[in-house]
Amino acid sequence: MSLALISGGSGLIGTALARSLLVRGHRVVILTRNSTKQPTYGESVVWDGIHPGPWMDWIGKADWVVNLAGENIGAKPWTERRWQEIRESRVFPGELLTEAVIRSPVRPSTFLQMSAIGYYGIQSPSDKSSWDETTPPGNDRLANLCKEWESSSAKLESHNVRRLIIRTGLVLSHRGGVLPRLVLPYRFFIGGSLGGGRQIYSWIHLDDLVQGMLFLLENPEARGLYNLTSPQPVTQHEFGCMIGRVLRRPHWISVPAIIIKLILGEMSTLVLDGQRVLPARLLRDTTFQFAFPSIESALANIYQNRI
Repeated sequence: MSLALISGGSGLIGTALARSLLVRGHRVVILTRNSTKQPTYGESVVWDGIHPGPWMDWIGKADWVVNLAGENIGAKPWTERRWQEIRESRVFPGELLTEAVIRSPVRPSTFLQMSAIGYYGIQSPSDKSSWDETTPPGNDRLANLCKEWESSSAKLESHNVRRLIIRTGLVLSHRGGVLPRLVLPYRFFIGGSLGGGRQIYSWIHLDDLVQGMLFLLENPEARGLYNLTSPQPVTQHEFGCMIGRVLRRPHWISVPAIIIKLILGEMSTLVLDGQRVLPARLLRDTTFQFAFPSIESALANIYQNRI
């Protein structure tokens, strides 16, 4: 049994990961900002993600530190103040946890750092190449955020702590994240292509993401960067058509990009832009198997008995 100390453990990914860790016989301690609410799974320790405190005693007890902390990037419009919150909610906890690990007399064996495929920047729909872990970073706002996010724990590389960096794409679940928002128009029979529909969506079923993280945590030979995305990315048009097929709803409306930009502003990049990213290291270097490699299998599983 290993002890996992998780920041951001009350979110969509953290809750699913905590549950799976407990099922596999591990112990889970959640770092939480809410002193009155117990996490759904595991024990809790209070912190604020900014300052040192008694929570640091758990660093020396943990085998794995998992840093999932970060504000939901798609929850509110990207004002300058909101963007500062998004950045600080990712960078500050990473730096704080890193310093706590370095200062601890007994260090955890592994530090898992969450990131995103936004690191690679925006890929033109006319670019048919596939991107993997060797692809250089982009230079747009999201790419720069991901670079800072990952760098927040970079010091651990020189302190004999195994660091895993997980770059994930669109995480699909009916419980939250982006999928319920993408599905909503289809519920009202007005689903269709967004901005032409040629942009690539690199995605992953929540169950595959969690199992991939567990696989890497439990495999001491695994270290460094891993893309956790399905091996079968799709265009937005293909994604929407499959939603329509699974929900038995039409995919027939085309919403121009300019309309989406007027509604969402800069945040429209989350649905209008994309990149074709593959989990090359998982496929090449490990025995990990995706339970839901295709968008059809993923959506059918998610919405089975929920139509």
